[in-house]
Amino acid sequence: MSSTEGSGGPDSLSRRPSPPLPRARLLRALRWSAGFVAGALLSAAVVGAVSISFMLQNLPDIASLTDYRPRLPMRIFSSDGELLGEFGEERRRFMPITEIPKLMQDAVLAVEDQRFREHPGVDYRGVLRAGLASLVRPRSQGASTITMQVARNFYLPTRKDYIRKTYEILLALKIERRLTKPQILELYMNQIYLGQRAYGFAAASEIYFGKPLAALTVAEAAMLAGLPQSPAHANPVANPQRAAARHRHVLNRMRDSGVIDETQWAQARDEVLAFRVQRGVARHAEYVAETARQLIHRHYGDEAYTRGLNVTLTIDAGEQRAAYRALRDGILDFERRQPYRGPEGHVELPSDAAERDALIADALAEHPDNDELRSAVVLAAERKHVNAVLHDGKTVVVSGAGLEPAAAGLAARAARKLRIRPGSIIRLVETATDEWAIAQLPEVEGAFVAMDPASGSIRALVGGFDFGKNQFNHVTQAWRQPGSSLKPFIYSAALEKGFTPSTTINDAPLTLEPAATGGVAWEPKNSDGRFDGPVSMRRALAMSKNIVSVRILQAIGVPFAQGWLARFGFEAERHPPYLTMALGAGSVTPLQMASAYSVLANGGYRLPPFLVREISDGRGRILGEWQPQAADESLRAIDARNAFVTNELLTEVTRSGTASRAQAALARTDIAGKTGTTNDARDAWFAGFQRQLVAVAWMGYDTPRELGAGASGARLALPVWLDFMRHALEDVPVDEPVEPDGVVRIGDEWYFEEVTPARGIWSLGVEETLPDAPSADDRKSILDLFRP
Repeated sequence: MSSTEGSGGPDSLSRRPSPPLPRARLLRALRWSAGFVAGALLSAAVVGAVSISFMLQNLPDIASLTDYRPRLPMRIFSSDGELLGEFGEERRRFMPITEIPKLMQDAVLAVEDQRFREHPGVDYRGVLRAGLASLVRPRSQGASTITMQVARNFYLPTRKDYIRKTYEILLALKIERRLTKPQILELYMNQIYLGQRAYGFAAASEIYFGKPLAALTVAEAAMLAGLPQSPAHANPVANPQRAAARHRHVLNRMRDSGVIDETQWAQARDEVLAFRVQRGVARHAEYVAETARQLIHRHYGDEAYTRGLNVTLTIDAGEQRAAYRALRDGILDFERRQPYRGPEGHVELPSDAAERDALIADALAEHPDNDELRSAVVLAAERKHVNAVLHDGKTVVVSGAGLEPAAAGLAARAARKLRIRPGSIIRLVETATDEWAIAQLPEVEGAFVAMDPASGSIRALVGGFDFGKNQFNHVTQAWRQPGSSLKPFIYSAALEKGFTPSTTINDAPLTLEPAATGGVAWEPKNSDGRFDGPVSMRRALAMSKNIVSVRILQAIGVPFAQGWLARFGFEAERHPPYLTMALGAGSVTPLQMASAYSVLANGGYRLPPFLVREISDGRGRILGEWQPQAADESLRAIDARNAFVTNELLTEVTRSGTASRAQAALARTDIAGKTGTTNDARDAWFAGFQRQLVAVAWMGYDTPRELGAGASGARLALPVWLDFMRHALEDVPVDEPVEPDGVVRIGDEWYFEEVTPARGIWSLGVEETLPDAPSADDRKSILDLFRP
């Protein structure tokens, strides 16, 4: 051992370098590594080739692309051609590529696939770029050409992985071999989803801008072209800020690719876009459209949603809007008098601004705006002001009178349920003075329906306060007590039994035995608690005297009255055969009431209500057409004389009775109708008509309970009816009814010619002898003549 080797201890031995490998061993290792890599690459190539071969064999048949038949929705139209609703998973309007403006095509290609007309279906440079990017950001996607998007939209699942991407590439190559570039672009521009349930650019143009593609400006075309990448994030309705950024990007791409010049770019950049945000809901015909949908589905089944049916209804679009507004205003007016019930919900607001904005957006998405009732999240709450942010990101301040509706929620000792604090989800409404006030969604419901009495066609139908909140159609589905609004039909029956408008009936206390009422003794009362003694039948109906109605029903007989109601379309089994029938203790729907009042308005004919006028397919072929049924004698429900005299009685109601506001408010004398308020004011009605139009308004809670002190048909339902009629009768001349044959006028009253005061029933329930009245024996003999 040398001195050099022996001088180091253990530490120096551990630091000694390893001797170099022999050259032969190094070369063998390199050859082995190269072989391994080559073998791995070869194996990968073989596996890849086998996989691609397998994929090629399993590519779907693309024959359907050469015979493209899009799923077209059912579209519901008013009688005057306005779109009321669409049903089907997709809103779609197919348009051949030759009819799609070049501007729209070029805008899409500029941002989605600039090399579309050059590549074979796959942009390999883009694929490589996207592949490298995915190594850094695994969730990133890109490089999908128009053809690849067609492949994905028609045939492939929505998951994002390399297998699907490979299928997408192979299928795109196959499509390019079978279809021309114009055919591929036509498929893309009609199939792609663009938000708001719109599929295809033609449908999106109508939905976002309310105009056809040919009428779009450069700026509008750019906005639509930016939607395919992310319809949710670039949606100008839901996300205006993100949409604006995407819009600028598209315009830049259009300019850079030569689609537009610098001047056009500047003009489009500065153009203020007007979106069709409100028009899609302005008609507010969701209930009537859903009713039509159910009718069509019964006949066509699920095909109704895919074959492009166009359904034309009897609805008048202007009257539909007026009905919606009238009912909504009436309900909101009632709601303003109710106590504050507290916020709709609460979210805990994080301190981070970005997290807070995202959380607020999610919370408000679960509490969407309800027309003018905007949802908002409270940022700060004090007794003198509340700061809140709206769905569109706008921050507003509520102060002064705007806080009064929710004063209970801002009190220092407010109950937790009522308290408004940061994070509370509340409702706000913008006032006429451009200020904000706290409001709340109503709990009370309502219904309104209008129809043409001469044909039975429904002209307006609003089934509730808001379809999004409650899909139950109160016009067709709500069976409610009609209260005094049923009295005209009892009076009509009495006319057939010899009563006249001048018959005097005693408005005095009355006690009824249990057998007459269905099980309990009953002392009916008038709504005002007063008894007026002897009153004429005309005056009794005008003032809605309950005692008089019970006495009349008692005299004519419950079985006769029950059968008479059936003439108007009421269901006898829903009106139990007891004297409580006189006060509307049975059940009806608002549509049934409108149909029954139509019998009075049209002179005695019972015409079934109808809604659908025409059905055609997507090519315009008429599949079904319905005309109103002519009013002939086979449809007569009551004698024309009876309808005329009953109408005269109802005209008195609107002139001097419980609905005396009607004629005065509308400044016309051809108005007739009847208020209705049920026991404990659980239902409020007004049903009335002019000879050309019948309308019924109802208000009440879904689970019946009192509407509150002072609630009545005159106070709650009549204002709704009047608001509608102001619009509907604005240009309609006064049309007084013409007396039919068989009636005579004596003084100021109309009578059947064989039942004049000298021959009809003079009085009922009046003990004393009235001046010039027939004797008791004479009255008894007259009554006997008219018993069933």
